[in-house]
Amino acid sequence: MKTIQYFEYTRQRPDRIKIKDEWIYFVIQYPEKIEIQTDGRIRKWAKIQEIDKYLRVILLEDGGTIHNAFFDRSFKED
Repeated sequence: MKTIQYFEYTRQRPDRIKIKDEWIYFVIQYPEKIEIQTDGRIRKWAKIQEIDKYLRVILLEDGGTIHNAFFDRSFKED
């Protein structure tokens, strides 16, 4: 898994430490929604069924480097 230092740092926060690598891979491979930010970063969301929450993964412009991952409490299903 290719990441940046910011991701490794924020991943140690108590609200993010429980996010499993397999969930991140799932969101990247099977997103329910994708958006491109103005800076080129890619936002992807998918529901993690086992905990009934939506996980947002933000990738850099290359589409393979993870910038951030967190549970998105404000995500609305279409």
